[in-house]
Amino acid sequence: MSAPALKITGLKKTYRNGVVALKGVSLEVSEGDFFALLGPNGAGKTSIIGITTGLVNKTSGSISVFGHDIDAETELAKMQIGLVGQEVNFNPFEKTLNIVVNQAGYYGIPRSVAIPRAEKLLTELGLGEKMGENAMTLSGGMKRRLMIARALVNEPRFLILDEPTAGVDVELRRGMWDYLTSLSKKGLTILLTTHYLEEAEQLCKHVAIINKGEIVASGTMEEVIAKHHSGSGAKDPSTGLGAGGYRGGKLEEVFLKLTSEK
Repeated sequence: MSAPALKITGLKKTYRNGVVALKGVSLEVSEGDFFALLGPNGAGKTSIIGITTGLVNKTSGSISVFGHDIDAETELAKMQIGLVGQEVNFNPFEKTLNIVVNQAGYYGIPRSVAIPRAEKLLTELGLGEKMGENAMTLSGGMKRRLMIARALVNEPRFLILDEPTAGVDVELRRGMWDYLTSLSKKGLTILLTTHYLEEAEQLCKHVAIINKGEIVASGTMEEVIAKHHSGSGAKDPSTGLGAGGYRGGKLEEVFLKLTSEK
């Protein structure tokens, strides 16, 4: 049996200022899964991603990526990962194509391979006509797609998407999800964090909800909803609203139930 794409065991993180971000998190993402990691701001999602990608040091616990321990086999683990972070973090004065090609260089990919690969990715993501333009000329949604192309240029087996569609309009979001879903069907493992819970409900096979540094629910999307959904989300046919004037999907109701202050 192949190793999971991501295996986290007893992960703890306490920052120097005393903030306890993670309280012994254990989590597993199977190869080929489209997995949602959900939680309110400050719940610990970014700490998990930071530690997994080597940007943050853990306090204790272990993480492996396709069986490669991030401490013992750091480079092998990193080679498996593509990361699309929350913040746009490329040089705005650099040409779009060069941003992707230069990223390939960090993985030792020769330009003769990187250039056609980057051109293909940018074309698939709707940026074919923008390859020669400076990144600063791109719209917000185009910059997000550029970050996805950059994350995929080393052909990772595991793609981490940290709020990839924040501030992106509905049409562009739909196009991005269609593209990423097609990659998932081809075997790419995807870990997604998002505040668009209805999208996560539709896209993802499995979900974990984290709150205050602890996993409060985990399983298939259907299992988590069935276990925690109250069934009280019936809507008033005259208004389309649920109890208390609430409008939202089942996952959103579960999320609010598990993460709201008691």
